[in-house]
Amino acid sequence: MRRALAVAALAAPLWLHAAPFAGVVTHVSDGDSLWIRPLAGGEPVEVRLQGIDAPEICQPHGREARAALAALALHRQVTVRPRARDRYDRVLARVGLDGQDLGGWMVEHGHAWSDGWRGSGGPYARQQAQAAGTRLGLWRSAGALEPRTFRKRHGSCHR
Repeated sequence: MRRALAVAALAAPLWLHAAPFAGVVTHVSDGDSLWIRPLAGGEPVEVRLQGIDAPEICQPHGREARAALAALALHRQVTVRPRARDRYDRVLARVGLDGQDLGGWMVEHGHAWSDGWRGSGGPYARQQAQAAGTRLGLWRSAGALEPRTFRKRHGSCHR
């Protein structure tokens, strides 16, 4: 047991310091998850955009968020800066396309929330405030429900 914990403790920081890589977006699952095939070769990697939370695919604006991310990034070359792995074993990363941060773009255009916690507005709080103020994307509808609240009330879309 101790050995397993030691190995896990040593392995976790590797993702925090993993080298950025270039790849091509092969699939967009939803507004904050995509698959990227590394240019260096190998199988596509599932990546979740760090710092945002897009609507669930079955909630209002979920399909629009996925379509927006796909229109922007599908079949395009991106740069991935891994930060960690999430509980679903996806790579959490900042992803860039032509110098644009995809997570920031999604929030700025009203397709996702800045993922804040403990009173923080998250990394894209300014972009979220602007999108909400101009009623872009998911902010067009009154009562836009954050995905974590949606999941608590309605469960997962993937039951």
